[in-house]
Amino acid sequence: GEEAMTDESMAEGEEAMADGAYNFVLVPKNLGNPYFDTANTGAQEAAAELGVTVTYQGSATADATEQIQLLNSLIAQQVDGLAVSANDSDALVPTGADAIAAGIPVVSWDAEIAPGGRTVHVLQAVSEDIGRGQIQLISDLIGGEGQIAILSATSTAPNQNEWIGWMQDELTKPEYANIELVATVYGDDEDEKSYNEAQGLMRTYPELKGIISPTTVGIAAAARAVQDAGKVGEVMVTGLGTPNQMREYVKSGASPAFALWNPADLGYLAIYTLNALASGEIAGNPGDTFEAGKLGSYTIDDDGVILLGPPTVFDVDNIDSFDF
Repeated sequence: GEEAMTDESMAEGEEAMADGAYNFVLVPKNLGNPYFDTANTGAQEAAAELGVTVTYQGSATADATEQIQLLNSLIAQQVDGLAVSANDSDALVPTGADAIAAGIPVVSWDAEIAPGGRTVHVLQAVSEDIGRGQIQLISDLIGGEGQIAILSATSTAPNQNEWIGWMQDELTKPEYANIELVATVYGDDEDEKSYNEAQGLMRTYPELKGIISPTTVGIAAAARAVQDAGKVGEVMVTGLGTPNQMREYVKSGASPAFALWNPADLGYLAIYTLNALASGEIAGNPGDTFEAGKLGSYTIDDDGVILLGPPTVFDVDNIDSFDF
């Protein structure tokens, strides 16, 4: 803006210009969260490759009001770019718009700022890729034939239901002709209920070969139920989980492979995106294309979104490389 700069901010601005390095800020939903800490490791890797500075700043709790206060302070400091996982999609729009008006690009990542308050959004995964990928995983684990069941969260969870719809669509392909989806049950993202539902599936369907649970609570509960039933190797569990929670079950064979996006890649891509915007390599318009280091080439879609890519599969070979 046209406001008078303080001597201090002038000096900082000149110093930044002198060494030519951008100062970006990665803002998680909250601090002390292993998922976001992992995203920051990817962001720092990108920073080192690009020769920029990335500071990691957030509030202690996942609170939109605190996040807005932090962003206002960063705008006043005239940072060169903001990468934000939003605590409230709509509440952050005015603040994001203020940043953009001040010439600061805003990339939302993980959880979006609605379109008016961001330059672009970096999306971790699309529902179709997640749903189809779950069927591909279970098919590999059970050898392409047998009975499978789905253990979901609540019956009303929109993301779960969208993923299940894509699973059902994938199952209509000829290569899955010998796989039968016998039941979809709901554990409500409660550990005990999910465990009991998994036990019930194994009792009701003694020939059951696989359980897909696309929710972090459900997949761990299902894997534990399989272990406790002495059915490791007979009933395969897959779904969406986190490495720290699933490590034991991957190594026991209860859940040999599962999927999720890699938050380190998400943080890495968010910083490459910010750098492309800050340097003027892209304007943030649909169709703009840029390179993001080891992840390759990306294009902004018609909705102003950049898609990270297909989910990461975690198994015994790579699980100890992750800590979230």
